[in-house]
Parts: sequence; C-alpha cells; structure tokens
Amino acid sequence: MIVSRESRTTPSVSRLLKPRSVAIVGASPEPRSFGGFVLANLENFGYRGDIHLVNRSRTHIQGRRCVPSVADLPHGVDVVVVAIPEAAVVDTVRACGERSANAAVIFSSGFAESGDAGRTRQELLATVAGEAGLAIVGPNCMGLTNFIDGVPLTFEPIEPLPRCDGQGIGIVAQSGAMAATIRDVLAGKGLPITYAISTGNEATLGAEDFLAHLIEDESTAVVGMYLEQIRRPRRFLELAAAARGAGKPVVLLVPGKSDRAREAAQSHTGALAGDYAVMRTLLESEGVVIVETLDELFDTVAILSRFPNPPASGPAFMTMSGALKNIALDQCDALGLAFPALSATTGAALRELLPAYATIDNPLDVTTVHVGSPEVPGLVATRLLDDENIGSLIVSQVAGSRLSQLDRARHLVPALGGTAKPVALVIMGDQSPLPEELTDAVRASRVPLFRSQDRALRAMAHVTAYARALERARSAPARLEIRAGALPGAGTVAEYQGKQWLAAAGMTIPAGRLAGDVDEATRIAAEIGYPVVIKAQADALPHKSDVGGVIVALVDEAALRRGWEQLHTNLAQARPDLVLDGVLVETMAEKGLELVVGARRDPDWGPVVMVGLGGVWIEALKDVRLLPPDLGEAQIVEELHHLKGAALLRGLRGSPAVDVRKVAAAVAVVGALMRTNPEVTEIDINPLVAYPDRVVVLDALVVCGPLRTLPLEEAL
Repeated sequence: MIVSRESRTTPSVSRLLKPRSVAIVGASPEPRSFGGFVLANLENFGYRGDIHLVNRSRTHIQGRRCVPSVADLPHGVDVVVVAIPEAAVVDTVRACGERSANAAVIFSSGFAESGDAGRTRQELLATVAGEAGLAIVGPNCMGLTNFIDGVPLTFEPIEPLPRCDGQGIGIVAQSGAMAATIRDVLAGKGLPITYAISTGNEATLGAEDFLAHLIEDESTAVVGMYLEQIRRPRRFLELAAAARGAGKPVVLLVPGKSDRAREAAQSHTGALAGDYAVMRTLLESEGVVIVETLDELFDTVAILSRFPNPPASGPAFMTMSGALKNIALDQCDALGLAFPALSATTGAALRELLPAYATIDNPLDVTTVHVGSPEVPGLVATRLLDDENIGSLIVSQVAGSRLSQLDRARHLVPALGGTAKPVALVIMGDQSPLPEELTDAVRASRVPLFRSQDRALRAMAHVTAYARALERARSAPARLEIRAGALPGAGTVAEYQGKQWLAAAGMTIPAGRLAGDVDEATRIAAEIGYPVVIKAQADALPHKSDVGGVIVALVDEAALRRGWEQLHTNLAQARPDLVLDGVLVETMAEKGLELVVGARRDPDWGPVVMVGLGGVWIEALKDVRLLPPDLGEAQIVEELHHLKGAALLRGLRGSPAVDVRKVAAAVAVVGALMRTNPEVTEIDINPLVAYPDRVVVLDALVVCGPLRTLPLEEAL
C-alpha cells in the first residue's frame, strides 16, 4: 500500500528545515563527491547542530568520527542526507525508520523520472518511508537550504547569503536546477532569501508541504515556485487561499501548455501533467500569480518581495522619451494593463513642475527638464505616487551620461525608495555599466531596478493582476447556492431532462414537452404555437444532429407530420437499435446571439466554467473564457467584456445589444450547480441564446459521473 502524502504534517517539515542533527549516509573524504559537498557546505555555513557521518570503510573523515551503518546512528536524528546509489536507497530508508529518524533528503536518481520500472521503485520507497514514519525530500533532488538558520542540505557547493534582517523570499522548485537559478538571480539583485528547496520526485513530501510551512514562516514574505506538476491540486488551492489571507504572494511558473512540454515534464520529474488552462483559472482566482517565463518569475517576485500588498489601481508611467512612452502604450495594450487618468490635483501640480510644452497625461513624458533641474524627476515621481488614482509607478529612462546617472542616484532613487506603492526603475542599456553610486543607492533603497522596459511592464502587469485578485476576493458576494433536484442515474442525461433540471434552477427554456407519437406532437405544437422544432430524446443520443435527430422550422401541422416521419427514418438508418424516450417538441426560437456556457468537473482540480461565443463561433474562433465556479455576476460581466467578440454583446451592424447581466446570471447558475451537485461532471449549454431582455437555453447536455478527463473545449 502506498502511503498518502496527505497524512504528512507541517511539524515534520519544520524539523526538516531546522534540524538539530544531521547525518550523511555516503559521507566521503573526496571533496567532489555528493557526501563531501554536503559536509563542506555544513562546515562553511557554520552549522551548529550535531553532524553524524556514515561510511562503511572509514572511521574518520576530516577529523570527524564515522560509523559504519545507519544502525549505528543515534535514535531520533532530525535529517538523514542519503548520498548513495539508487540500489541501496530503500534499505537505507528502512534502516532510518528503525532508528526513528524524522526525515531523509535523497539525491539519488533512477526512480519515477526514469520510467515505469523506476516508478515502481519509487512507490516501494514511499511505502517503506510511510511505514517507518519518515518524511522524504526527493528522490532525484538537489536538496534544500535554510539561509535563515544556516542549514545547507544540498550537494551543490554554495555560499552563505547576507543575513535577512526583515522578511525574505522562499523558493520551492521540483527541479534542482531551477531552485538554484531562482536563488542566484534573486540574490544577485540583492534580495533576501529565506529558503531554497528542491523537491524532486516528491515520493512523500511535496511542494504543498513546503508551501504550507512558508505561509506560516514569519521570515518569509513571498514565495516563488517552479513546478512541473501540482500533485495535490485541492490542497494547493486551499494553501493558495491561506497565502492570500496571510498577505503572502505566491508567484508560480508551471510549464506544460504544449504537448512536448508535458512529455518533457514526465521524463524530468515523473510528472503526469494536468489541464494547464483549468489549473491557471482556479489558481489565479485564489490570488496565485501565474507567470509564463523565468524572467517574469524573477521580476514579479522582485517587486512583490518589496511591495507584498499592492493597490489594485493601474500604474503611472514616467519617462523622458516620447519613444519609450509610445512603446509602453503598445505593450500595455497587449498586456491588458491600463494607465489610469491622473487626478486634477496631480495635473495642476505637474504643470507647475514641467515646461509648458509638456503634455500632462499618463503615460507622462517629462521632456528634458532634468538637464537643468535634476531634482524635478524625483518631485514628479512623488506627485504621481501621491495620486489616489495611481497604484504603482514605472520610471523608464535611457542610460544617458554619468552625470545623469548620478543625478538619479541623488534625487530620483530616494523619491522612489520612500513609497509604499510598487515602483520599478528602468534604466535602458542592457549590460552597459552603471555608476557604483547609482547601484549602491538602488540596493540601499530596495527599489527594483530593471534594464528592460518590457520586463518591467510585464512584471508590473502581474503585480497589478495580483492586487485585483485580492480586491475581488475581499469584495466577493455571497456564493450562490442552488440545488435543482436529483438527476436520473449516471452518464449522459437526455436533453429534455437536463433542460427541466436547469429550469428548476431558474433558467429559461423554450415552451414545449415530450411527445410519444405524432398526434401528441401536433397537439403540443398547437398549444405552444408554430413554428416548432422536434428533437429525438434518449440518454444514449447526446449529439442528435449528427444522426438527423433534429428537424427545425416546422411551420404547420403538415410540415410537422412530414418532419416526424423524416426524423424516424433518419434514426432507423443511423441508429436502428436506439430506443427513444420520445420526441421533444419546442417553439422555434427567434434569432439572437448564440453563446456557449459549459462546465466540467476536473478530476484533479474540481469544477471550472466556460463561457464564449456559441454555435459555429466556438469551433471557428474558440473565443471563450474559463472561470472559477463561484464568480459573482459583476465579475462575470467583466470577463464577458474580455471576449474577443465582445462587440457582439454590445450590438454590431444593426444587431441589438444583449442583456449581458442576464448572461452573467446564467453563467453564475451553472457554476453554482457544479459546486452544489457533486454528481454532475459536465454541463454544456450550446447555444444559450441572448436577447436584449432575456436569455434562453436552446440545447443542453448534462453528464453525471463517472469523471471524464477530456479538455473542456473537447468535452463541449
């Protein structure tokens, strides 16, 4: 039996990260061996706990006593570093359990990342560790380092970092190389690092366990993560909400959008990648910052480590170059990042500081005023940051002369360093050198410095999106709760039953009902009025049009009788064994804007909702938005206006505008039904027809368990 990682608790992680004693199995006098590197790191960091060495053939290494086996270790060692070949790992872990060790860090490869045989070995390793009560980091990891307490449990030769006086950055990565890269880049920016943790294959302990610890850790202000798979999605969502509540940003990079990336992740860490779009939608709704590149990870963490509680308003942009201003406008349009208008008070203050020919606007070009008055850019920055409309500030400058750089160090950097709003200072020039006076001033002020305007804008877009996610969570309305009654059985539900279920939840469906024969159909049509549409109904017939099971625009009784005969002829040819519940007779809907509203219960992440243009548009344009299932109507309206075809909602070329709020209400009902009816695995309303005063469900497919794993757009 494989022991569930859910049984692991944070206290074992605390002892692992802050051990009083460390043992090295595979300790070696060879300085370039894994065990030799670990010992050298511990000594270099001045580790103050007990160090125990295990080596079969030596009694001493570098003056330290060795024991021949794990069985000779004292009871209750906090962490055992396992630096030996894969073949001996399971027996070593078993022996560690017999000595009541708390945790093991396993560097060895040859487990789940190597294929099916390796996965079997890892499952055995997890079982043995679970039976022994031993928490495992790895296998196939580079270990971890606690920079606060000076505990380097890694085979990578590393140096201590300057002591973190305030709060710093925690790093968690399944890839050891990425953990090291993120650490080095952020440390190179002069940012404080608290922990750098490589989790590897996660046989027992995973990224979620370390994230839980970092959320509670008082020394950590922000968490940067690189994960190739989130193995416990529901737990990760819970932790994301906890991090948001604690005011600790989590910045996450997850590769796997492409098929080749998913395949590479499997070979790298044994990951089985999930649906990226669903993951992103649900995590962003909980405030996790999802970035797409390593540069975005570095840059966003750098800003949020200095400003972990940003305002939700958009940024001001200040430059001395009209060209940089124009480029910024183009890029922010692509990023969906809007520059707020400046207040009248700010405008008046800026007119007193800037030449008459300067255009007072956001973005703001301050012209060449700094040449004769070097103090003015700092004063302008202060006025911009004082504006209540402004949530952050990006100052983008060409490198210029040494004199200009020194002016910035004396005037601009102090102005940026004294604000609680996020700021980014851009000095163009790529790798061109900067005066030491400027770099020293920037580091002392902790102002995030960029050499690329593009990178600064992308990072600030993520920071602003994070702030808005926090604001949405704070202002979210009470969750809509709906139960529309039980659905019959499991599997696909016939359209007429699915529609009745949706109607019970408050959605509008066309007038009509089920007919058993053509005479009954004519009576129903006479009651509801012509023209009508008829649809064959059976649980086993989810896609009726494919087999001629839908006949539309029947304008009178004669047409209905002909249509009835044609429908049954079609079915007899395409599905001769099919038994119908009956034929649904409905009023023919007027022309309106066709939308699709769907939902799927992801087996890992839970329910997610989709809305977009329906009918042929969904296949041609795939213009859809994925949403969490508990989004409020106002937030859904905002998402609808982000559709590429949003102009159709507002009316286009003679078509009337539709009631967007009623569309949003229908989407909210679908989300609520998914949350409150766990037996429902899929809902597909295609089309939902929107009119100026109402929305109507024209076709609906509802599926009850078992869970399916198709991508949402394919399931719909």
